[in-house]
Amino acid sequence: MIRKAIFCLAAALVVIGGCGPKIDTESDPRKIIINLFNAMDKSDRSALAHYLDFSSLLKTNVADYALQMDSMRVFYDPEQILDDLVKGGLTNTRWGGLQRIVGDAQQGTDTALVDVSFINQGTGTQYLTKFGLRKVGGNWKIFSFNFKGGQK
Repeated sequence: MIRKAIFCLAAALVVIGGCGPKIDTESDPRKIIINLFNAMDKSDRSALAHYLDFSSLLKTNVADYALQMDSMRVFYDPEQILDDLVKGGLTNTRWGGLQRIVGDAQQGTDTALVDVSFINQGTGTQYLTKFGLRKVGGNWKIFSFNFKGGQK
């Protein structure tokens, strides 16, 4: 009898807990960048695809986003970008070896710029960039990694 009452109470709490307002964890563009880095660490291609605006990243005039590149790479399809961001990819290897700090966001209605720093803890070199995001279908998507090569 007591066991049944505890079960009913637990079931009621689950139902009541599920009825509350859903918190949109993706309304903050900084969270998208953090989620991107987590997906890179896990080589989660599906999650990466959710956070990227491939049509913008595939434009040939977009500067390469891998750090310390001598020449610009060009990507021809989304799979090449995903290959680059998962384990074994050049960008994953370079970014994964650095401390990543997601800073402030300048957020408008449909676009945002998020400050991101990559720090080589061995040398103390800091690479500063801004990730560009825009709303696509109501969701934040990264359209630019916009690495400018600045060092601090």
